[in-house]
Amino acid sequence: MRNAVDIGGGFVITTDNSGGIGMKPADLVEAPDQLTAYFATRVALLEQWAAQAEPISVLIHNFSGPESWQAYEQGVRDAFHEADCDPPPITGSTESNMTLLQSALAVTIIGKRKDVPVTNDVHWFIYGKPLVGNEVLENNQQLASLQLIKEAIDQGLIQQIWPVGSGGIQSEYRNLTGNANCEIQTDVAIHKSAGPATSVLIGVSIDRIKEAQNHFGDFFYEISIG
Repeated sequence: MRNAVDIGGGFVITTDNSGGIGMKPADLVEAPDQLTAYFATRVALLEQWAAQAEPISVLIHNFSGPESWQAYEQGVRDAFHEADCDPPPITGSTESNMTLLQSALAVTIIGKRKDVPVTNDVHWFIYGKPLVGNEVLENNQQLASLQLIKEAIDQGLIQQIWPVGSGGIQSEYRNLTGNANCEIQTDVAIHKSAGPATSVLIGVSIDRIKEAQNHFGDFFYEISIG
């Protein structure tokens, strides 16, 4: 698993947060609350899939005020709808006693692990370009699609996924393989932050590489060891 926490009984917890991104005057990046919640949910959902789990509940931690709750909840639903999944029950809490100058949010997902056979005989690819900050809003067609990833998982087209975070592709690949010294080569920036998991490492069975390339289309990049 990547950042998922196994709490026993097959249950796992994943989470992501966002600060200074929203519609408050002091926010560093201006973005609708609904979109901010979508991206936080996106990361936590990808972490669930990386742990071979499916969500059963979502918690919203809202520090932006009561007026942001409805948009945050819709942003959570948007992520699940993009993946063509029914959103699980959504609950959470809002800080209503103190008014913060900047927006702040966390989304936590509780999931149940599936009994899915996993093979290590895979070839790794990058899907989606690493983007951060306003780049995410300006180039959203370059993001890894939740829908295409979920379809590939359900079809058994991909064996493993590993979201890329602020450390960049090179760092995540080293964490994935446990090889702290490996150097990779691919057609995208390997040290750049991928923000809200705009890039995902995808493990494809050797005999299904062509099928995966056709499925994911543009922004699907092969990894080689330098």
